[in-house]
Amino acid sequence: MDQRIINLFDEYTHKPLTRQDFLGKLAKLTGSMTAAMAVLPLLEVNYAHATTIAEDDPDLLLEDVTYPGDGLDMKAYLAQPKSAGKRGVVLVIHENRGLNPHIRDVARRVAKAGYIALAPDALSPFGGTPANEDEARGLFAKLDKQQNLHNFLKGFIYGKTLKNSNGKTGCVGFCWGGALANQLAIHDPDLKAAVAFYGRQPETAEVPQIKAAVQLHYGGLDEGVNKGIPAYEEALKTHKIKYELYVYDGAQHAFNNDTAPTRYNEAAAKLAWERTLAFFKENLS
Repeated sequence: MDQRIINLFDEYTHKPLTRQDFLGKLAKLTGSMTAAMAVLPLLEVNYAHATTIAEDDPDLLLEDVTYPGDGLDMKAYLAQPKSAGKRGVVLVIHENRGLNPHIRDVARRVAKAGYIALAPDALSPFGGTPANEDEARGLFAKLDKQQNLHNFLKGFIYGKTLKNSNGKTGCVGFCWGGALANQLAIHDPDLKAAVAFYGRQPETAEVPQIKAAVQLHYGGLDEGVNKGIPAYEEALKTHKIKYELYVYDGAQHAFNNDTAPTRYNEAAAKLAWERTLAFFKENLS
């Protein structure tokens, strides 16, 4: 697919571009509105393909929970192995679409790998993630930045109270959640491992506060996000912070999202996930 079309869709999903404006620009790139509507299903996520770990997996205990946030109850999806044993807790942080079927499946993948997975819903202040993705994206701009950060930091506190927790915490975030994973590494000195998939980098002045080990995954074609890589990596090196950084050639932004057919890159996603689980094993066991 024409890279300009993918870049336009990224603009639509990350910037205040209305659906009407997006479709108008897409029609110009494809030649007509009819062609634009034919391309659209290849761009938008399809949650019919969201399940890789079944919701009735016999090895997992799955439930919707709430925990105390910053002045409100935070909604979250909790996935953990049924088998006994102390385990690390991993916060799974969604994209700017909210807590959807894909992220719930990612939480099950983390649990299937042997960890307690907690996927908070950042849109809890508004009653939770709405079904309409355009509505969900619009709500992210209304979040209070500090309250949101505290809501996720308190997720670690909640996770540590679970009876099977070994007291070690980590996180993995995607896009908006990748940027938040970087922020959690800065603001939680007890965090052991932070994994960010194609997330915006923090201010370099904040990097010395990081105590966690950091693992970073980027798509080679993700020009906007990747502009911040050199400064972030230099700061990590300067302050001797343990990190791993991977750029996947030919991969788009959101390459790990297997419900997004045009941007999903199976090879890159598989390798990045293997590296993520190895990183958690090293730092959370």
